[in-house]
Amino acid sequence: MMMISFIVVLGCSEKEHDKKIKIGFSQAMTTDEWRRQMNQSMMVEASLHPETELTIKDAHNDVKQQIKDIERLISEGVDILLVSPIEARPLDSVIKKALNQGVPVVAIDRKTDKEDFTAFIGADNIEVGRNAAKYIVANTRGVINIIEITGADASSPAYERSLGFKQIVDQNPQLKITDKIRGNWELPSAKSQLKALLAHRKETSYIFAHNDRMALGAWEAAKELGVEKNIKIIGVDALNTPNGGIELVKKGTLTATILYPNGGNEAIKLAITIHNREPFAKNNILNTIVVDRNNAEIIENQMDKVDQQQKVIEGQLEAIKIQEQEFSSQKHLVRLLSFFLATILALALYSIYSTVSLKKKKRQLEAINNTVTRQNNTLETMAEEARRNNEAKFSFFTGLSHEFKTPLTLIISYAESLIENEKIKGTRLMEEMKLIYTNSNRLLHLINQLLDFRKIEEQKFSLLTSRTNIYDFTLALMANFRAEATKRNIEFTVTCENRGIDIFIDHGLIDKVYFNLLSNAFKFTPDNGYIKIIIKETASQVKIIFRDSGIGIPEKELPQVFNPFFKASNNTKSSSGIGLNLAREFVVLHKGSLEVKSHHGTEFTLSLQKGTSHLTANEINRNEEDLKTGMLKLQEFVSSEPDVTTSINKNVNSEKYSLLIIEDHPDLVNFLDNKLGTDYNVTTSDGSDAVLCAIQNIPDIIICDINLKEIDGFEISRILKKDLRTSHIPIVMLTALSNKESMIKGLQAGVDSYLTKPFSLSVLQRTLENLLFNREKLRYYYTNNIYKVDPETRFGSLEQDFIAKMNTFITDNIDDPKFSVEELAEKMLVSRVQLYRKVKAILGINISDHISNIKLEQASEMLKGGNMNVSEVAYALGYSSPNYFSTAFKNKYGVSPKDYKTTG
Repeated sequence: MMMISFIVVLGCSEKEHDKKIKIGFSQAMTTDEWRRQMNQSMMVEASLHPETELTIKDAHNDVKQQIKDIERLISEGVDILLVSPIEARPLDSVIKKALNQGVPVVAIDRKTDKEDFTAFIGADNIEVGRNAAKYIVANTRGVINIIEITGADASSPAYERSLGFKQIVDQNPQLKITDKIRGNWELPSAKSQLKALLAHRKETSYIFAHNDRMALGAWEAAKELGVEKNIKIIGVDALNTPNGGIELVKKGTLTATILYPNGGNEAIKLAITIHNREPFAKNNILNTIVVDRNNAEIIENQMDKVDQQQKVIEGQLEAIKIQEQEFSSQKHLVRLLSFFLATILALALYSIYSTVSLKKKKRQLEAINNTVTRQNNTLETMAEEARRNNEAKFSFFTGLSHEFKTPLTLIISYAESLIENEKIKGTRLMEEMKLIYTNSNRLLHLINQLLDFRKIEEQKFSLLTSRTNIYDFTLALMANFRAEATKRNIEFTVTCENRGIDIFIDHGLIDKVYFNLLSNAFKFTPDNGYIKIIIKETASQVKIIFRDSGIGIPEKELPQVFNPFFKASNNTKSSSGIGLNLAREFVVLHKGSLEVKSHHGTEFTLSLQKGTSHLTANEINRNEEDLKTGMLKLQEFVSSEPDVTTSINKNVNSEKYSLLIIEDHPDLVNFLDNKLGTDYNVTTSDGSDAVLCAIQNIPDIIICDINLKEIDGFEISRILKKDLRTSHIPIVMLTALSNKESMIKGLQAGVDSYLTKPFSLSVLQRTLENLLFNREKLRYYYTNNIYKVDPETRFGSLEQDFIAKMNTFITDNIDDPKFSVEELAEKMLVSRVQLYRKVKAILGINISDHISNIKLEQASEMLKGGNMNVSEVAYALGYSSPNYFSTAFKNKYGVSPKDYKTTG
């Protein structure tokens, strides 16, 4: 016990000793040597204080990133925060956040806009500017013309250096700042602008750059113009590095540079002072001096000695660090050895006593462990095999279900089309077509049942119940089976003592339970038999009994009836084996039960609870009114003309819109061709050449399936929407994939409408009409705005990019009478036919008329200007003769160019 206490005390003491001052530094960027030296001096100073832990985050000159870095340092629990701001204003709020959380903030080199920080350390940038100007005053006579190259506008050093420089200039009339160049602290920004400026500012005597990098850029610009010996250049920083300020002064590249200390080590000292609650100054200004040829070598020697001392210190610190690590390792090793020694001594007698027993138990445990390992491996293998089998089963059912939807589309669409035919209304054929339509939808119901099975397995179903009269509900669903009962002479009845029973059920799910139980009953009940539904009421439940005189189920197989894919041994009919499993799952969602027994037929008992106490608030639809009697009865199909709100059909004598159908099911292609061919010029593709077909024909609209042989519909849509030649074409996705993920993927691919199979032909027709109508509205917009929009003010769409680019080529060659449509198509990288169809589709006019309109539009502007006569305008716009120009102008504007010029 004493030993444990001793170890705990040692551990606590060590934790207390290891607690360090966390200093976080948000550096603006490290693209220059000055800031890298700041980071290095901080790390060296921090290493001299073992009680500190320094973290440096580089914002890479990105203000948003610096804000994120500061917030991350705050969340990591730093004790004090050092910040070198990129810009002053954006950091105010995040610095205030740190101060509100009790974290002191020290600004380095640059200040924030509101100066809401604990302390500032850095050189006085106003004094830097003053020193530069004072140096010019002290070393020159007469009128001096100066060019100033400033830093980035948003940074406080640039503003303050410029302010200090101007103060001295204003006090000395002989100094004159002739120009200011807005740099960004980097060499190229100064060089490119200054070179253009010096070409006509040959009287410049001095250049003051806000740092040595821009000063070097200024010297390079002057050298390229051959005036570097006539201009004296002053920089700021005075780094002791290759191409640093001191080296440039010694070489004569710069006349002088202002020493600008980075303050890295001073910042760490100040941070420790603030954390220890010792007195400190809010503004800590570092001294600056002017470095020229007189003192450059002296300062360089001093800096070299400092660098050497710093390297010695770093080496000593590294040696100390290694010794500390060795000492720490040895200390821990001693502790561990002491602990183990005590433990060994304490357990020695006991280990001798229990050696034999432990060996025996060890053998037993090894045997058990091997058995468990083998069983675990077996279980993992079985689980993986079960998962693969389950996934294969799900994929099979899902794929098969979607495959069924295409032929069903043909059956339902043809049936719907015939039902809408006025010639057969009221005939026996109409009733037969309705029967086909009803049973096709019943088949669709079975397909959806397969999809429901997967949803049940993945637990994607949710319950939403409504108050329902169960007797009326039962009658409505029985209506679906009346025709078959009559045809097979099956007694089909419902018995209910209380026809006013209301319970809360999810109509969609219980509808599927009824449908499954009744479908099975009719499947296995012979002709002239009976199927009875009996509704009984107890104090807390409603029981619906489905009783038939069918073949029944062997008694020993009854427990397996609700298992997925179960098929009774006496069942010779085709069956998926998932219907009863789904039915029970839907009933369980209602907190009810579904039971079965078989004796001279089969009897299923569906038990549902009364009231709402068994349901959650989210499972009850209280806003829905009570369902009325007969609400769920099968609605008769009523053929009616759709409400026509818009119409885009062309005149009888005009050409039809062109339609490209991309579908690999030949029967569906024939159906769509037959039904839509009267209104559209139809072209078809099985998908293998869909993109090529669309590019060659440039159709007005496209219908596309998803599951195709060589390339899917998503990829086809994506390619066509990214190609300037086809990007304007509306695409209707017609597919059996009805899940949300496929719809989202289709919209991401750029499709304009998404319809699922089976589909209504009238809905498809209306979708095509609406999309074409909307395109006509866009065409009107383009036609009335296209001459007012140049490439630099485009709207951003691919079509606008195309037209803007085309207009640029037309305008650039407007005075060339030989410029042809073929040349324009070549410049646009499309064929002449494709150019014609693209322009026709977007603007509604041919390319020749479009070129003529642009020329005449410019002609009207030139005539309004009044500086050119009609002949000059005609030749300037590439017309072969003034007479031809006059005729074209009068056809467009209704007056001759001469009259237009006079009246305009």
